[in-house]
Amino acid sequence: MARMHSRKKGKAASTRPARLEKPVWVELPPDAVENEVVKLARRGHSKSMIGTIMRDSQGVPLVKIVAGKKVSQILEEHDIKPPLPEDLASLVRKALNVRKHLEANHKDLEAKKGLNRTESKIYRLIKYYKKKGKLAPDFKYSPETIRTLVAR
Repeated sequence: MARMHSRKKGKAASTRPARLEKPVWVELPPDAVENEVVKLARRGHSKSMIGTIMRDSQGVPLVKIVAGKKVSQILEEHDIKPPLPEDLASLVRKALNVRKHLEANHKDLEAKKGLNRTESKIYRLIKYYKKKGKLAPDFKYSPETIRTLVAR
């Protein structure tokens, strides 16, 4: 599928582990991995960042292989739910940073165009998440009020 605002396809992605069984070098039991995931989530890390930290510091190639559950399933069991989905939150952060830049540099037309593109992606994602039931049907995007939902 092509990107939204350029006609490029994009190939950047890390490769997932080839085998879906627990590797021999992972010595952590499933409950220790689960506790570490919960601890990282309470510190404010996103799901993808939790996976990266677990891979780099603990040697866990994939949380689902070792713990038997996905990171999102573990967080749901422990009632840790972010206010916005991760991709939407990162787009909102980007839009807020561009708005802050435009306050100081109001003649930056490329930044205005970038903000317009970013906000169109945000509106599209909001529509998708409303349809899937992950956001409330009355959820509205406004930069002033959404600033409180997105933590730095």
